[in-house]
Amino acid sequence: MALRFATVALILAIVAPVVSCDSPFSVEFKVETTKGEDSFIVDVHPDWAPIGAARFKELVEAQFYDDIRFFRVIPGFMAQFGIPGDPALAAEWRSKTINDEPVKESNKRGYITFAKTGAPNSRTFQLFINYSNNANLDGMGFAPFGKVRDGGMSVVDAIYPIQERPNQGQIQSEGNAYLDSKFPECSKLISVRVVEGHSEL
Repeated sequence: MALRFATVALILAIVAPVVSCDSPFSVEFKVETTKGEDSFIVDVHPDWAPIGAARFKELVEAQFYDDIRFFRVIPGFMAQFGIPGDPALAAEWRSKTINDEPVKESNKRGYITFAKTGAPNSRTFQLFINYSNNANLDGMGFAPFGKVRDGGMSVVDAIYPIQERPNQGQIQSEGNAYLDSKFPECSKLISVRVVEGHSEL
C-alpha cells in the first residue's frame, strides 16, 4: 500500500497541474520576421484541447514566450518555437509535463499545437504552427488547441525558414546566446499577450 501511494505521489509530482481554462480567448503574437516587425492573432478553443489550452494560457500570462526564437521552421510543414531564451527557465519547466488528450481537431494549416516526444504525457512548452494540412500528426496524438486568425498566416509564412539547423540540446542549455550567435537569421517572437474581445466564439 505504501508503495502504491509513493507511486501516485511520484506521478503527481511529474505531471504538473495546470490552471483551468473554460472560455475561448485570444492572444496577440508580436514577431520580427524577414519582413520586419508584425503581429498576428491566435484564437484559442479550450473545447478542442482543454489541457493544452490551459497550459498555453498559464505560460502566456507568465510572459514565458517573450523574446524567444523560431528555431525549427520547415516550409510546407510547420514553424516550431517555445524554448525560452533563459536556460534556467527552460530547465525549470522541462519536467512540468502535462497529460495527453484526445485529438478533436485536425492539424490543419494555421492550427497551433504543442510539440511532444514519442513518450506519453510529454508536452511541456514547445509549440508549432502548421503550414500545411498535416493530418498525419493527428494519429500521433498532436492535439491542436487554437488557430491563427484569418490574415495572420501571411505573417507566419514570413518566419525565416531556418529548417532544422539549430541543435535543440544547445538551445536548452545555452538559450538565446547560442541562437543569436550561430543563427542570427532566426525570426524572433517579441511577446505574446492575451487580448480582450478578440475571441471567435
